[in-house]
Amino acid sequence: MIIKAQNWQRPSLDNDNKIAQTVCGILQKIAQQGDKAIDEYSLEFDGQKPLKIALKPFEEYALSPELSDAIRLAAARIEKFASFQMQPNQSMTFSDDFGTYGQTVSAIEKVAAYIPGGRYPLISTALMTLIPARVAGCPIRIACSPSADPAILAAASLAGATEFWQMGGVQAIAAFAYGYQNILPVDVVVGPGNAWVNEAKKQLQSKVKIDGLAGPSELLAICDDEQPIDWIALDALAQAEHDPLACSIITSDSSNWLVSLLAHIESKPDTKKLLDNQQIALVYAETPDELIKFSETYAPEHLMLCHNQIKTDNLSNYGSLFIGANSAVALGDYITGPNHTLPTLGYARQTGGLSVNTFLKTTTTQNINEQGRVALSKAASNIAQAEGLVYHRKSLLVRTK
Repeated sequence: MIIKAQNWQRPSLDNDNKIAQTVCGILQKIAQQGDKAIDEYSLEFDGQKPLKIALKPFEEYALSPELSDAIRLAAARIEKFASFQMQPNQSMTFSDDFGTYGQTVSAIEKVAAYIPGGRYPLISTALMTLIPARVAGCPIRIACSPSADPAILAAASLAGATEFWQMGGVQAIAAFAYGYQNILPVDVVVGPGNAWVNEAKKQLQSKVKIDGLAGPSELLAICDDEQPIDWIALDALAQAEHDPLACSIITSDSSNWLVSLLAHIESKPDTKKLLDNQQIALVYAETPDELIKFSETYAPEHLMLCHNQIKTDNLSNYGSLFIGANSAVALGDYITGPNHTLPTLGYARQTGGLSVNTFLKTTTTQNINEQGRVALSKAASNIAQAEGLVYHRKSLLVRTK
């Protein structure tokens, strides 16, 4: 089935109040009982208490040479891109007639990275979350996963985790926010997770900074009729396999090309099932302008631009942009370098993905000289008077003498 762009709507996720209420109860109990409650929930959900695992040097893990080399290459490229992002983040000052002003850019001290390990051990997430924190200069970098898969441990070691805990679910996020054993409460928690982990992050974000609230994986591919159908179909299938709720949309202004793509996907039962389940959607737009409007409104997590009449400058709402059919989203998932932890559910209209900036804070300084004390206080006192803030005005006027 091919849908017209004006008729397509993002599937609404069932906002499960039962999950929210259950998570709230778990967090309340952990806040009251601390380590005891975390241990109990870990035994209930994971079958064991949280386990601190001492990380070995990367080369001591028994990985195949091919996997080891691939992880090293991915880590090097992620670090290269994170270092590139650090360049404009610098402390600086300027002066004028009234004083000296500046900003100080510094690393957040304590960070935690949640690495999913349920359906698949996400090696890449260990690299994508921990390396930017290390490049930013965060001294405490705690990795956590329900999985102790050797490849996850090896990736966390190479990425620079200062400690690793085998622990998952709501109780893991609570351990970071409230503290557990020798884990002090951290300052920021990053990394994707299931609906329960996501809800825990949502409810705890008044206590700890989070990287964002993650929904199911999304792909939008904008294609003309010159694109290789088998490549684009596989890109859609690749993102759809992330999660049963993941959604891949292929949109084009060529109805003939979409019909050919539809026939290709329907030719196999397993891929046709994804169409039937709305994990893959084919969307037709009449013009390039309509394609652009559709993309900007949807604001996808991953955007593939495979249309020769549309320029990158026409697009701004996306988590990460993949230009041309060579730029498979799966490359970005693993090895190109830009981060794969990206906004979903339309949040790309207002925010970008995880980066070194997630682990930095910018504070400001101001040192007013004698001339500035008098001149600026006189001007500011007029604003204070207009606002009706009496002691603001008095604290300024006393400095005009």
